[in-house]
Amino acid sequence: RVLTREGKSRAYLNGQQVPLQILRSVGESLAEIHGQHEFQSLVKSSAQRELLDAFGGHDSLADEVATLHRERLQHSSALESLEAAARDRDARLDLLRHQAGELAALSLKPGELQSLGEERNRLANSGRLVDAARSALDLLFDAEDNNAHHAVSRALAVLRQSAGFDSKLEALLPPLEEAAIRIADGAQELTRYLDSIEADPHRQEELEQRLATIESLARKHRCAPDELPSKAIELSDELTRLEKIEANLSALRAQVTSAVDAWRTAAARLSKQRRKAANELATEISARMQKLGMIGGKFDIQLNVADLPEGGTAANGLEDVAFLVSANAGQPPRPIGKVASGGELSRLSLAVQVALAGRIKDLAVGGCMVFDEVDSGVGGAVAEIVGRELAALGASAQVLCVTHLPQVAALGNQHLRVSKMSDGRTTRTQVTPLESDSRIEEIARMLGGVSITGKAREHAAEMLDAGATLSRRSSSRDGGSSSAGSARKSRGRAR
Repeated sequence: RVLTREGKSRAYLNGQQVPLQILRSVGESLAEIHGQHEFQSLVKSSAQRELLDAFGGHDSLADEVATLHRERLQHSSALESLEAAARDRDARLDLLRHQAGELAALSLKPGELQSLGEERNRLANSGRLVDAARSALDLLFDAEDNNAHHAVSRALAVLRQSAGFDSKLEALLPPLEEAAIRIADGAQELTRYLDSIEADPHRQEELEQRLATIESLARKHRCAPDELPSKAIELSDELTRLEKIEANLSALRAQVTSAVDAWRTAAARLSKQRRKAANELATEISARMQKLGMIGGKFDIQLNVADLPEGGTAANGLEDVAFLVSANAGQPPRPIGKVASGGELSRLSLAVQVALAGRIKDLAVGGCMVFDEVDSGVGGAVAEIVGRELAALGASAQVLCVTHLPQVAALGNQHLRVSKMSDGRTTRTQVTPLESDSRIEEIARMLGGVSITGKAREHAAEMLDAGATLSRRSSSRDGGSSSAGSARKSRGRAR
């Protein structure tokens, strides 16, 4: 995040400018901050549930419960949609049966519409057609001495008499002979046509009624007349679906019931494991609270039965998880996010994280935890215990601690001094890496104030040696890993 001199702010992620909210959300996933006012994830019910599931080693079962819940939602959604359709089914079925029956009775075949139209035109104009065919037949064949066939036949007779004198003239005979044959054939076809056509008022009325019915149904279904066969198929398919809706409803109800039963079985197993893990985690954290100066304090994990509707499920199981704490003896347990003292809140955070460290490999999402003045309000032996707890936590994650106490700072294996510097006009913050003698000097300053004595330096060196010894032992217990030790940082901050 870049703040300009003009007071403007820009956020960048991997070199690309992004909204500040995105940067904040990514930052929260990379570092877990535990401070007097930065309890972050542990005050969220969802994080408390996830931590409990991870501590108990049943997070995979929790995932299964969430998956079964999603499956139940899918089946329930499909059932609701089908039930909505079923509510309107009876009225729709009556309409569909009537409409499908009309189209089935019509029984319009593909291509029939064109055939009916042609037949109607033929019957409507039968008189005109007969007159035309009879006139043509007379002209071609029937009129005595004045028809085309007679004329062609006479022409052939004349040409045959002289064709022997000229081959070219003789070559004209075959086409004329073929013309005479074709005229005779045409006359026969016209005769048959005249025999077949006649006025039929009854048939014409039938055609008009059928075509009118087709047009009426086409208007009713808002489609072209030739689309009625496909409309009949469409209505028939819908009718079949609605008639089968009861069977589909029964099948979906069975699926929902099965999904709920599977969810309840898995959720009951999860609840049993959560109760066991809750007792163990609460006992362990309560014990650590005593070491951290919260004498008489008690940590409790409450599993509240979720308010589920009849046949309902929930992604998180049968209960809601709530972390409660009583910071002092005699105080009633309260939600962890409402603990008044910032120092108590920080130490409680440390107790929770150390307790979880033994169970969870990836303790912090991004592998880094920041404790800001976790030692506030404590001193002496309690401060050293806080430091030891931080050192133990550093075996499984990177830990950075902001502290004013030498007992805590001496147990870190890398140190940065954070100080403010002013030239009278401006003030700036300076971060200085400390090595070797400078580490001793800073611890001695934290022990003795402005005037650093030789004894203070000796004491500081002893404290750092003790911290290094503890670090080597922790590293040895963790299998000799040096990366965890080098990742642990403690920062002494000068005032």
